[in-house]
Amino acid sequence: MGATRRAGSIQLAEMIGTSAVMRDVRDRIDRVASSAATVLLTGPSGSGKDVVARLLHQRGTRAAAPFIAVNCGAVPAELIESEIFGHEAGAFTGAARARCGRFEAADTGTLFLDEVGDMPAAMQVKLLRVLETRVVERVGGMIGVAVDVRLVAATNLDLDAAIAAGRFREDLFYRLAVVEIRMPALSERRDDIPLLIEHFAAGGVGFTRAALRRLAEMPWRGNVRELRNLVERAVALHGTETLDADTAEALTEGPRGTPWPPAIERRTRNLPPRPPVADDPGGIDLKRLLDEVEQTYIEQALSDAAGGIAESARRLGLRRTTLIEKMRRLNIVRLPVH
Repeated sequence: MGATRRAGSIQLAEMIGTSAVMRDVRDRIDRVASSAATVLLTGPSGSGKDVVARLLHQRGTRAAAPFIAVNCGAVPAELIESEIFGHEAGAFTGAARARCGRFEAADTGTLFLDEVGDMPAAMQVKLLRVLETRVVERVGGMIGVAVDVRLVAATNLDLDAAIAAGRFREDLFYRLAVVEIRMPALSERRDDIPLLIEHFAAGGVGFTRAALRRLAEMPWRGNVRELRNLVERAVALHGTETLDADTAEALTEGPRGTPWPPAIERRTRNLPPRPPVADDPGGIDLKRLLDEVEQTYIEQALSDAAGGIAESARRLGLRRTTLIEKMRRLNIVRLPVH
């Protein structure tokens, strides 16, 4: 997608890429930036949704006002209401003084709710009410505070599936998705990879044409974020050298030869052999086969991470809670940490 650069204390967002899908994204941003419409940004993690949120703010009529961002998935469930709506003094243990929330801080500007799909059900109801009334009530407060905020939300989840499973409110989805902008995975815009590499390298490390071609063929499950990390790794390890294809590919592996997450495809050597098509009428037990494949990946990640759940989840590109649930379902015992 791109990056942000600092000018004084203001981060200026930049869009990098000339592929057809990015031209469509750029056109959509230009069309809606100056409106007050709520925007929902969807797409995989690391694809640049945060950059688009900043662009919508900077190219709109509220550019001189605050841009406030909060990652809903990073705030504990018991604190998220206070974080977003604020609290009055004495509202709960530790609330020594009143504090405004992110909505009030973003008044006249833009509030960016990242990972909104992770918001607890009770908070979804309260957010819906604020979007309908444009009035915020602090935790422990009795008087509502009117706010003038342009809301931009983002998620890497399939909200249709979350709605069907009862994990996300359908009415909130329609409130958020007045305009939806889908961010493509890096694998959908491979033509932009050389431009992104040049941007992230910033005149430092170089890559031969063969190296750029090799990198363009990589899976890039971590999208632009993973590519940026690779270039930063190249600069740290090789300075201003020009890297060939093999050296560039080696940067995708960790210190012990294990893949840098989340390039899971590079672990195919750990997969069980591909089974032959069954001759009997029952065919292949696909669910059992997929469980075995999933178990192989998880056990390999646990082994690589010495049993650490958080690190294993990071290597697999999963949330910690998701990994724990999969381990329970597959009866995988956590490895001891030595």
